[in-house]
Amino acid sequence: MTQEDFLEQKVFIGLTSINKDKKTKDLYFSEEDFSKILEKAEYFGVSIYDIKTTLEGKEFKAINHEAFRKKATDAKWYKREFDNLKRLQEGLLYAASYKVSKKLLAREE
Repeated sequence: MTQEDFLEQKVFIGLTSINKDKKTKDLYFSEEDFSKILEKAEYFGVSIYDIKTTLEGKEFKAINHEAFRKKATDAKWYKREFDNLKRLQEGLLYAASYKVSKKLLAREE
């Protein structure tokens, strides 16, 4: 199983991406769907390296786990920052950089 397969079958299942960035291939989701993605990422132990947001088709803000000196698998950093982004601006679309560990992929095969 590849990382993309895992994300599609376990994390993004039942959710609809609103926008796909053609340059980076980032999938953007609504606030509600992205909240579900973060829950599933925490459950499975998927790393989240950064969160990117757009507002009305323009890049709004991007944050990275290194700025908080947290591991990418530490759900505290991305949940807290997601809450901060929600309070900062309504109507954002959210994307993230994910990594599924080889150990987790091997377990799913």
